[in-house]
Amino acid sequence: MSTTKKATKTITFPIAVFQTASSKSDLENWLLAHNPSFIKRMRKSREDDLQGKGKSWKEFKKEICIK
Repeated sequence: MSTTKKATKTITFPIAVFQTASSKSDLENWLLAHNPSFIKRMRKSREDDLQGKGKSWKEFKKEICIK
């Protein structure tokens, strides 16, 4: 019988975030707003959109096979 340990990550928040957050969604938004990888992806998406590289919702749904 083998045991597997899960990696535990610790995330720290400034106390002000907890004091002003009114929901879990607020905390998630704060995390995303401070995540360099997410910010980089959003900036790239915005650049692509401004250059007309985006897809319509209809095209996207067809690409991922949903109706």
